[in-house]
Amino acid sequence: MWLMASPLFAIVILVEIILSNYQNRQVYSFKETVTNFYLSVLNGALDLAIRSGYFFIMMYCFQLRPWNLELNFLYWAGLVVGLDLLFYGLHRMEHFSRLFWAVHVTHHSSDKMNFSVAFRASVFQPLYRFMFFIPLAFLGFRPIDILFVYSLTMFWTLFVHTEFIGKLGWMEKIFVTPSHHRVHHASNDKYLDRNMGQVFIIWDRIFGTFQEELPADEYEPIRYGLTTPPDSKGPINIIFHEFVHISNDLGRKDLDWKDKVKLLVKPPGWLDKGEEKRNTGENLKGDLVREENGHDSV
Repeated sequence: MWLMASPLFAIVILVEIILSNYQNRQVYSFKETVTNFYLSVLNGALDLAIRSGYFFIMMYCFQLRPWNLELNFLYWAGLVVGLDLLFYGLHRMEHFSRLFWAVHVTHHSSDKMNFSVAFRASVFQPLYRFMFFIPLAFLGFRPIDILFVYSLTMFWTLFVHTEFIGKLGWMEKIFVTPSHHRVHHASNDKYLDRNMGQVFIIWDRIFGTFQEELPADEYEPIRYGLTTPPDSKGPINIIFHEFVHISNDLGRKDLDWKDKVKLLVKPPGWLDKGEEKRNTGENLKGDLVREENGHDSV
């Protein structure tokens, strides 16, 4: 489906490039844009290679459904909402478990924000993403419909990766907008690990991960990318750099096996035994709250 829509994507990206050049804004760089599509190709190739396998698993689960669902408006509406809720859970796991963050980190590694960043895919995500959609198959949603609706919702992700669209009024209350997603890609302390919905922002509002984009006169301008950028953005390192850091930490002599397990499942920057805490989203936000309340950070 994304291949069929490629001409549309190309036009949208080209318009944004022309507009950014006209306004003298450094929104695109050639190297970052090439990296975005390189990662997208790898992600898509892996997804195609294993699709028959995970589709078979989802079909098996579908055969165990306790009831049959009619193909009506409620079916499709329920599938869209259910799929988005489960994607929120997937996305949240990728931010709060270091092992899965090592996969997802590639999507956040660009210091630019433009439509092409939507293609900066987490290469290995297809290996586990389908597991989050299995409950829908158990509930009676056809696997082919699940994959179809997921592909449709991915179109929304292109729309939200831009600096050229401001706030959108009432839509800000319900949907993920470009403003919300700019916060998600920010490395500023207050914005870390926020706004993880794909289509609906209501999940972030319900589960406490929402953060509004603040005006420049109230808070510092958005900085895109990672709090600690990789040493190199070469084609291999951009995918594996966090796995290398994990491997180095697992080799530490001062950690027992329990700590090493926690190192994988806890959030990136988990408080290591006997060490000062690292700069994680939760730690940084905690420090920020204490500073705003007039207390010293620890």
